Amino acid sequence: MNFAVRIENLCKFYYLGGEVVHALAGVSLDIPQGDYLAIMGPSGSGKSTLLNLLGCLDRPTSGNFFLGEDDVSKLDDDQLSQIRASRIGFVFQSYNLIQQLTVLENIEVPLHYRDHTRLTPEDRQRCRDLAALVGLGNRLDHRPSQLSGGQQQRAGIARSLINNPYFVLADEPTGNLDSVTTGEILQLIDDLNATGKTIIMVTHEEEVAQRARRIVRLRDGLIQSDVRMRELDPQFA
Repeated sequence: MNFAVRIENLCKFYYLGGEVVHALAGVSLDIPQGDYLAIMGPSGSGKSTLLNLLGCLDRPTSGNFFLGEDDVSKLDDDQLSQIRASRIGFVFQSYNLIQQLTVLENIEVPLHYRDHTRLTPEDRQRCRDLAALVGLGNRLDHRPSQLSGGQQQRAGIARSLINNPYFVLADEPTGNLDSVTTGEILQLIDDLNATGKTIIMVTHEEEVAQRARRIVRLRDGLIQSDVRMRELDPQFA
C-alpha cells in the first residue's frame, strides 16, 4: 500500500512561563493514498498543532513525518516552504483569496512559487480546467468580492489542486458557510476523494466528519480513537 502521509511518534512541546506544554505527546498515523480523514478533538487536544505539522508550517520536537517516501520532519524553513508550495494543497475556513486578483489569478498563485519558472499555456489551461471542475468556469474574471462564500471556497479548492499535491489539507472548510452551501462543498470534496485525491480535514462538526472515510479523535495530545467508516477504493489504495 502506498502512503500519502506517515507520522511516527510525533511530539511537539512548547515552553510557556517556565512550564513544558505537551501539545502532541507521541502521535503515530498512517494515511494511505486515496484516504479521506477527519481529525476531531476538543480545544487543547492537539489538533491545531497536528494541522500545523502536517502542513509543514511548524517542525516537531521529535518523531518522523514522511510525505510519500521523504522524511520532512528535519527540513529547514526554506525547504519546508518549498514542500508547502509544491506538495500540499491548503483549503482554509476564511478562503484566503487575494482580493485584488481574479478567480483565475488566485488559482494560479501556487504556481508562482514553483522554482521561479514562468507560467506556460499548459499551466493556464490547467487553471481553467480546475475552475470548471469546481463550477467556476463562468467566473474566471470575477474577484472575491463578487463571489458568494461558497464560490470563494470553490476557488480555494481549485487553488489547492493546481500543483497536484500529495494531499489536500482542509482546515474547517465549511466553518463560514450556511447549511446548503456546506452540503455543496462537502459533495465537491467527496467527488475529489472519489477520483483518488487524499483529503485530511480538521473539523469540530460531527456531521461534517461523518462524510469522511475515517475519523481520528485527539485528546490531550494523543490519539483517543481511530475509526474507519468506509474502506478505501482499491484502485487508489
